[in-house]
Order: sequence, then structure tokens, then C-alpha cells
Amino acid sequence: MKVAIGGPLKLAFRPWVEGMENIPAEGPAILASNHLSFSDSFFLPSVLHRKVTFIAKAEYFTTPGVKGRLTAAFFKGVGQLPVDRSGSRGAGEAAVKSGIEVLERGELFGIYPEGTRSPDGRLYRGKPGGLARVALATGAPVIPVAMIDTEKIQPPGKVVPKLMRPGIRIGKPLDFSRYEGLAHDRFVLRAVTDEVMYEIMKLSGQEYVDIYATAAKRQFAEAAKAEKEAEKAAGKAAGKAQEAAKASPGPARTEEAEKEKPAE
Repeated sequence: MKVAIGGPLKLAFRPWVEGMENIPAEGPAILASNHLSFSDSFFLPSVLHRKVTFIAKAEYFTTPGVKGRLTAAFFKGVGQLPVDRSGSRGAGEAAVKSGIEVLERGELFGIYPEGTRSPDGRLYRGKPGGLARVALATGAPVIPVAMIDTEKIQPPGKVVPKLMRPGIRIGKPLDFSRYEGLAHDRFVLRAVTDEVMYEIMKLSGQEYVDIYATAAKRQFAEAAKAEKEAEKAAGKAAGKAQEAAKASPGPARTEEAEKEKPAE
């Protein structure tokens, strides 16, 4: 990944980095980052000397055919770990198990606490199920990371990426050993997650929104649907008004008709 993708990526986009000294030279650590773009999982590993393992849905690795095999090879090459989202507890349990396994090998584990990409560039509430549980189960330090301007490189709907310099700010490691043995306390999980999100907010300068990004996406989708339906209804109303205007003689036309009547 670093040779085939990382090198050309750095050469073309020249990402700037602050806080590289906060990445440990060895040993386990969790990189908790905001999530602005699909490219976040490429830019961050490309600037680090160590391997970073992120999680990705298992479908990327199990699609049949030539395209499926190429996709699987690509995601394995860039350090993505397949997570089976099926089962009663879904991706949450799978993510926790995968993260613990990576950290027990003494490696870096990357995770996006928001759970999905930001729909509008703002920072959304972190989900405590993955990040906090992995941190408390392993005792690994959590390193907050802020991706800067990656969403501007390839906005939704754009095929050709824009050549510009994204940024990466890496914060100081956070130690949550004070919560040892409290991995099943939901208030502790929320406290850990909120502390990490606060540090990411300070690094990124993003506006913070205290709802989940998934909920925000639903709201945006519903608003877009309502707007589309309103435009459709307005179009129908305008069409009916035009038809009515054509069907009935207007005042001007009536006056002309009166003038054209022969005098008695």
C-alpha cells in the first residue's frame, strides 16, 4: 500500500502533518479520527511509518468475480480488516473483537468513532460501542486524529479528484487506565467517547453536533425527499393553473370580443 498507493498519493497531494511525534514507535495504540472522506483511510496510513489497520464491511472481501477479487486484494493491501455485520449484535461486536485482536498483536488500530462519514463536514457524536470498549479492554492509549479538508478533494458526485493539500493533525495520547474494569458501564463508555471527540474537535476546528451522523443523514434524506415532493407538487399546481388560464378567456380577450361585436 505504501509503495503502490502511499507514494503517488503523497507526491500528488502533498498532505501536511502535525504531531507525528505522538505516534509511538512500537506497541499498541488506537487512532481515533474524524471521518470526512473515503480517502481518509488512505491518507492517514500513507504518512505513517507503521501499519494501521482499519475495519471495513465484509462485503468488500467476499464479492464474487474478477472485480470482487480485485476489490478484496485492494482493501487487504491498504490494511482494511473485514467485519461481518450479520448476527444479533451486528458490526459493534465484530468491530470490538477485531480491534482487540489487532492491538494484542502490538499494532495500530484505526477507528472512526462517528461510525460513518460526516454528511456536511461537521463533527458528530461518537458511538461508544467500539472505541471505548476496545480502549478499556486492552488498555491501549487512544490518539485523537483530525483529518483536514479531505472532503474537498472529492466531494459527493465528483469523479475526478481536486488536487489540493489535505492536512492531518495528530494529538497527544489519551490514557483511560483510570476506568479499568468498567468496560461494561455505559456512563463510562460515554465519558471516554466524549473526551476523545472533544480532543478531535479541538484538533479539527469542526463545529460539533450532539447527534449521531447516521441520524443526521436520515434527516437530510427526509428533507431532500420532502423538498423534491414539494417541488413536484408546485410544478403540478403551476401546470394546472396554466391549463385553466388557457381554457378561460381572460379580461383582455373579453374586451376585444366586445369591441368586435357589430353595432345594433
